Amino acid sequence: QVQLVESGGGLVQPGGSLRLSCAGSGSIFSIYPMGWYRQAPGKQRDMVARITSGGSTNYADSVKGRFTISRENAKNTVYLHMNSLKPEDTAVYYCNLQATTGSYWGRGTQVTVSS
Repeated sequence: QVQLVESGGGLVQPGGSLRLSCAGSGSIFSIYPMGWYRQAPGKQRDMVARITSGGSTNYADSVKGRFTISRENAKNTVYLHMNSLKPEDTAVYYCNLQATTGSYWGRGTQVTVSS
């Protein structure tokens, strides 16, 4: 069974940086695409960044040039490095693993960008 646990969220001022981590359990972690999604209050959950098992990445237009997704398969961990944060980045950030057996989600970590 796959379990994903996010960490690293918090309160940061506009222009600041955070690094989110998602630690996964299970032997399938390294062979499937991983992603970060976010959901602001009253809005739908949207894709932020995704990374394949081989390291290819894609990003939402709103975060291109500011966010970087990476993965460390030996540690079953995927990261989201967030720079130049804006108030509109405020949301709960969720980690996702898309496997052939299903789509797995963590419980999320809150990111708040405010002065």
